[in-house]
Amino acid sequence: MIQDRDFEIFLATAPGQEDALCGEIRLKGFRQPRAVAGGVVIRGGWPEVYRANLWVRGANRILARIDTFRVIHLAQLDHRARLVPWASVLRPDIPFRVEASCTGSRIYHAGAAAERIENAIRKTVGAPCAPDAALIIRVRIDHDLCTISIDSSGELLHRRGHKQAVNRAPMRETMASLFLLQCGYDGNEPVFDPMCGSGTFVIEAAEIAARLNPGRSRHFAFELLANFDEAAWQKMREARSMRVPAARYYGSDRDAGAIAMSLANAERAGVTDYTHFQQTPISDIRPPCETPGLVIVNPPYGTRIGDKKALLPLYRALGRTLADHFTGWRVGLVTTESHLAHATGLPFLPNTAPIPHGGLRVTLFQTAPLP
Repeated sequence: MIQDRDFEIFLATAPGQEDALCGEIRLKGFRQPRAVAGGVVIRGGWPEVYRANLWVRGANRILARIDTFRVIHLAQLDHRARLVPWASVLRPDIPFRVEASCTGSRIYHAGAAAERIENAIRKTVGAPCAPDAALIIRVRIDHDLCTISIDSSGELLHRRGHKQAVNRAPMRETMASLFLLQCGYDGNEPVFDPMCGSGTFVIEAAEIAARLNPGRSRHFAFELLANFDEAAWQKMREARSMRVPAARYYGSDRDAGAIAMSLANAERAGVTDYTHFQQTPISDIRPPCETPGLVIVNPPYGTRIGDKKALLPLYRALGRTLADHFTGWRVGLVTTESHLAHATGLPFLPNTAPIPHGGLRVTLFQTAPLP
């Protein structure tokens, strides 16, 4: 059986999306989610760790916090680290690596702190330390409080396992799912992305509507742990709550290569029956169905001043087409530049704070249903 000891579980997200992630976690039935800087904290045992990796769309990684204690010098850390119940979670035959950070603490050298934890694990469990190990022990010493966590996810969770073809600077699936949630999307209305790229928004919307678990196609680091319960995990994975969506999900792009990528990704995700993609320039887009829903789009941003100026006609054309033809549809637009967003002429509501994305800061601009 899975060990069900109660501990703190941290679900990380991009700064600025903590409240949206907390809302998703609450809807998924996890108890007492609490938004904190950089993510959401819940309490539970290893079953909740498994479920969070399998179910939650907006988290980047999920950390199981296995111990917390105060330390003020390295000798104390060395002693205290050997008291952590490593053998209950780590296997002697599975390599690990330690990543440490120190903030406002008397122990200020992260490398020295990581070395103490590595030594403690080697001496108590015998597991080898390797710089490229898939299993990561994360150590944070913040104002003399040391928190030791196991990264239960491994690869970042936006890597769903069924999306292979991507265009340049793609929107991460985790971030896209939270933007959909912030736009009020609940899986019961059509969604249209007129600059769909590799299809991220459309595929995420279809998966949400079909109640497909985001982690269904991949493996996780917790499968390498000593307490991994394969039978319980397989039962959890095989539990089905899939439904046939009430709406359909549409993408268009002027680039034929983008449409080919979107079609391939939708097929791998198993949502071909609920999605439709076609090659269309912005000036020619029209509502893909009679029932209004959500238009969500992540247009090019431009990385140099000249690029941004050259994008103004694209944003203006997008705004004119939506205003002229998409009565009753809400719009969500993600961009780095407020002046590009406002070049659309769309009646945006007050926007939320910018969010880090690929070295930039993006903002979600939203409208009410267009008149």
